[in-house]
Amino acid sequence: MRHWATGKAVADEDLSARRPADERWSRVPTSGGVYRCHETLSTGFAGPVAASLLLVNPVRDCPLTAELPTPRASACPGLLRIVPALDGGICRVKLPGGVLHSAQARAIGEAARRYASGTLELTNRSNLQIRGVLPGQESALIGALLAAGLGPRVAAADDVRNLLLSPAAGLDPQARMDVRPLAGQLLDLLQDTPALHALSAKFALQLDGGEALAMREHPHDLWLAAEDERHLLLGLAGCPSDAPLARIEAAQAVELVHQLLLLFLELATPEQSRMRQLLAQLPASELLQRLQARLDFPLQPPTADWQTPAGVERAPAGIYPQARAGLCMVVAGAQLGRLHAEQLLALAELSERYAGGELRLTPWQGLLLGNVPQAEAATLSNALGELGLLHEAGDPLLGLVACTGSAACARGLADSKHHALHLAELLRANGARPQAHLSACPRSCASARVQPYTLLASTPDHYQLYQRTPEVTGFGRLLVPSMTIDEAGAWFARHLPAGLPDA
Repeated sequence: MRHWATGKAVADEDLSARRPADERWSRVPTSGGVYRCHETLSTGFAGPVAASLLLVNPVRDCPLTAELPTPRASACPGLLRIVPALDGGICRVKLPGGVLHSAQARAIGEAARRYASGTLELTNRSNLQIRGVLPGQESALIGALLAAGLGPRVAAADDVRNLLLSPAAGLDPQARMDVRPLAGQLLDLLQDTPALHALSAKFALQLDGGEALAMREHPHDLWLAAEDERHLLLGLAGCPSDAPLARIEAAQAVELVHQLLLLFLELATPEQSRMRQLLAQLPASELLQRLQARLDFPLQPPTADWQTPAGVERAPAGIYPQARAGLCMVVAGAQLGRLHAEQLLALAELSERYAGGELRLTPWQGLLLGNVPQAEAATLSNALGELGLLHEAGDPLLGLVACTGSAACARGLADSKHHALHLAELLRANGARPQAHLSACPRSCASARVQPYTLLASTPDHYQLYQRTPEVTGFGRLLVPSMTIDEAGAWFARHLPAGLPDA
């Protein structure tokens, strides 16, 4: 096995010996409460896809061997836990630092078209999902992904590999720190510490190096932001754009995160699976006091005049300079976050030709190819466009986010992806460029943050239009109680003529 950040060989460690010998039942906190499981069930699914969860024996530290391991119980899809939907099973592949190597991309593409529908989704945490997994093919799919080195070191670690970086980490000229080595250490901590495998599958960390190409409006349970090349700022239950709570030396970050996560697990009730839930009952100041008692270094007060680094306001696309002269980053979006297996296979080839065989997924549901010679950047960008990716910054689809919708989700009231494509055509004609989220139900699955505008389905053909505002929680202020997609396109044309900001 090779370390994702350094490329150096690392030894595989069998952590199963750390599990108590008499542990047969597992108490697993998840976003939906606590599951206690004992019997091993099939990793496949049969019958109506209305079932909401596949329960399997949640072995805490099962080493990944030739025999497929079983994950813990959760409603979230994972590599080892395929969750049913109307269009088939969903398999989520978590990528360390959002990085996907060309050989792995080929393995995913081949597996998706052989064992599933061939449809792939890029997530807002820089991960990837395979949709439409065929009944009876679940084990074959999982085996192919594990063989490509895409799995965790132990089964229980799959759910907790939740660390978001900028896709431009280590490349961006604005960055204050190359956070990739630290990210590798934090991912090692999450995988190699059995106690941390009790974290919810939704519990997530963010490490911000100060890059311009960064998402800083995506809430995380814990975030660290580079103040300079030697110091980090700490925040909880929010975003790097929020006010930080403490300042530390970068060399202290791993121990800080280790002790903070252990403290969270000690204090949180089974119903408090997220940091925001704990902080609703325990002030952050008291949590930091308890944390300080566990550390052998001081938590420093945050810098009073610290400012969030400048970033992109919209989903990026196009050519961006790197810190190293003569090299560029080429960025493109996937249409509504979707790719087909054939596109991923072609992307693997392009990455080998232009970017050293590396693809980086973005939190805007797109891709970044780095270390591209400046003379070849335009050729690569055009090639991405020919593949059907959004390679021009003015494309209206870059501003739209849409959930799976009624075509593949039982909760969806409307076919939101189809409607988003239609809305994009209307916007392409009228020049408006809103940032809008089309949600087929109130769960708001596709967007980790409230967009400037939200179209919430009320019937199969009608939506409510909301505008984000700090005075109103949730989606914001209701502007129009019922409108069709054609009416939404006309509304944006009237209120957001070409060139007018949308927020």
